[in-house]
Amino acid sequence: MLDQRLPLALDGGGLTWPETGAIAVFGPSPDLDLDDIPKDRARIIHDFYPAHAAWSARGFDVSVNSDDRYAAVLVCLPRAKLEARAMIAAACAQSDGVVVIDGQKTDGIEGILKAMKARVTVHGPVTKAHGKLFWIESPVADQFSDWAAGPALTEGGFWTAPGVFSADGVDVASALLADALPDKLGKQVCDLGAGWGFLSAHVLTREGVEAVHLVEAGHMALECARRNVNDPRAQFHWADGTDWSLDHKVDTIVMNPPFHIGRATEPQVGQAFIASAARLLTPQGHLWMVANRHLPYEAELKTRFVQVEEIGGDARFKLFHASRPLRKRR
Repeated sequence: MLDQRLPLALDGGGLTWPETGAIAVFGPSPDLDLDDIPKDRARIIHDFYPAHAAWSARGFDVSVNSDDRYAAVLVCLPRAKLEARAMIAAACAQSDGVVVIDGQKTDGIEGILKAMKARVTVHGPVTKAHGKLFWIESPVADQFSDWAAGPALTEGGFWTAPGVFSADGVDVASALLADALPDKLGKQVCDLGAGWGFLSAHVLTREGVEAVHLVEAGHMALECARRNVNDPRAQFHWADGTDWSLDHKVDTIVMNPPFHIGRATEPQVGQAFIASAARLLTPQGHLWMVANRHLPYEAELKTRFVQVEEIGGDARFKLFHASRPLRKRR
């Protein structure tokens, strides 16, 4: 982990922070120890709502994104290769001093190190805890400009971006759910974990829909959704789908909930989405949901709803329709 490698680099490893100026930290996990960065000079850059809120609660200066100049930048490598490269390109463009790259082997740090060594002088690396940390002293702003990436149109005509779920095109599971949705969904609909807006775009084709609430924790994904769902009935909410609230109940919720934290499969995330859906729906409300077939959601659905039925799917995915949410657990 970063908090094991960074002290080694700073204590005799050759890395030093500049004496003055802000130090940006791109994409750190909220459970990291950043004691080796002066807190009054640290700026956390994170677009994932739960992490953003967690860093803010710890008293750090936090931004969704930033085009500011920094005395130094630390990049915490994400899983997605194109997103990682884009973060490094941004760091080199915005840093007036050192750029530090840290990541686990499972997140591709070896490939990034090799690619950067082919272009620049790399210092380090510090190897520990199944990962590496290395740095470049004087980045040239455009040295990695070809790694920069932002929202782009897919072949299907939708805007996506590196690091966003299903960035290469329409997700197969979401397409299955879209095809299964009934002609009428009610006036108020919520797309919980909306991503870049594919399901919401389909919801808005249904008769009688007056509002669709797109709830998404990834800020970049939500920005893509704003481009993909260009309809005055769409309302966009940057929030955690597990605890988001509205001042009124909705008639229908559609969702393809996330089930990963990092690389680990965490079914409790999807289960929390189911609980949130039950809380947000009217007493006669409906949930339409798709999930990977191996995920154990049936028990949670039956705990939260009076009626639950599996309505189809394929070898990989299962579709559910649940209705009449229970307000209290059995």
